[in-house]
Amino acid sequence: MAFENLSERLQNAIKMFRGAGKITEDDLKAPLREVRMALLEADVNFKVVKDFIGKVKERALGAEVSESLNPHQQIIKIVNDELIQLLGGTQSKLTVASKPPTIIMLVGLQGAGKTTTAGKLAHYLKRKNKKPMLVAGDVYRPAAITQLQVLGEQLNVPVFTLGDKVSPVEIARQAIDKAFSLACDTIIIDTAGRLHINEELMNELRQIKGAVNPQEILLVVDAMTGQDAVTVAESFNSELGIDGLIVTKLDGDARGGAVLSVKAVTGKPVKLIGMGEKLDALEPFHPDRMASRILGMGDILTLVEKIQSTTDLAKALEMEKKLRKDEFTLEQFLDQMQQVKKLGSLETILGLIPGMGGISQKLKEANVDEREFDRIEAIIRSMTPKERRNPDIINGSRRKRIAAGCGMRVQDVNKLLKNFEESKKMMKKMQGMAKFASKGGFKLPFTH
Repeated sequence: MAFENLSERLQNAIKMFRGAGKITEDDLKAPLREVRMALLEADVNFKVVKDFIGKVKERALGAEVSESLNPHQQIIKIVNDELIQLLGGTQSKLTVASKPPTIIMLVGLQGAGKTTTAGKLAHYLKRKNKKPMLVAGDVYRPAAITQLQVLGEQLNVPVFTLGDKVSPVEIARQAIDKAFSLACDTIIIDTAGRLHINEELMNELRQIKGAVNPQEILLVVDAMTGQDAVTVAESFNSELGIDGLIVTKLDGDARGGAVLSVKAVTGKPVKLIGMGEKLDALEPFHPDRMASRILGMGDILTLVEKIQSTTDLAKALEMEKKLRKDEFTLEQFLDQMQQVKKLGSLETILGLIPGMGGISQKLKEANVDEREFDRIEAIIRSMTPKERRNPDIINGSRRKRIAAGCGMRVQDVNKLLKNFEESKKMMKKMQGMAKFASKGGFKLPFTH
């Protein structure tokens, strides 16, 4: 995740704090120096860092410790509160038109991921029971229209295009009539970008804005560009006027400073964040939840929402029942594995669980290859339904056939079967996820 290094540094800085009764300037000196360096190295705007440190110091210095909190906990609370404010305070939701359709205009520089984000936004809105329509307003970039049409087909969402010979302003205008005829309640306009901000680009965007009067103008920025993303946001806001941002690639190795700086610098909130390449990897931005993740306190609410949106409750209950009766099979294991894959990467999932950040780091250090999921799936799919339900019947000749069917070795099939039995025993003994993980659990049945 983008904030991994910052998260570790901040947590270490807070651990440096020592104090009793009252928090003194000496108590704060070393930890706040470390916090300052951590934020600057995460590419947070210098002025934003200075203001943040000042606010934390002002609140902490000489403050009486609450009866319910020790000094260490008090510092955590202050830093958490100030991080939440820095990130925007409260969640900023998308504006909805009082009378449909709601018009959302995506803007940004070339390469920020606008077209892909348009598809992700359509998927996100569909899950909210909206009926979106995508509009191909980028008539300059080769294959931009085709890319949007492919996304529309994947999502079963209509895509409005007039080709690349009609002006984007006219395309946006006619899209509104089309949305009425298709009974679409949301229009997502994908606009053209440039390699840098110029007057020609801004003029065209201002004309589209004037023609359709969008409820939301959302700037798409790439978290990997760091402070440049904040500079871009300032320029677009002053030239065009934006309502908020969508920050992409926050699941990558970006330092994340843009997300921490942009609200303080531009006054405009981050509304949505991209946490992966898949079409379902766009989620609302919650400042309080993100602050909690950064400080290593997890994000249980997001995890619960992910589970609720991807898990089949009936299947989960059936699995639990089968496990108790010792009837858990490779067929059910495959089913559950696919449910887990929908939640995201193992690193992402563990990062949402309080106290599991260290385990997430160990997974990375151990080079756990998440493609193991695909290999396990390939082996299980090479089995007959009867073999999946009753692995005990898989003898030597069956193992050879299964290995040949999925392009693996017989040793790989043997390892899967052996580790599946071990995992079954471990799962039965599991008393809570953290306890299980601390004992070296969570071993995929294909890995060593």
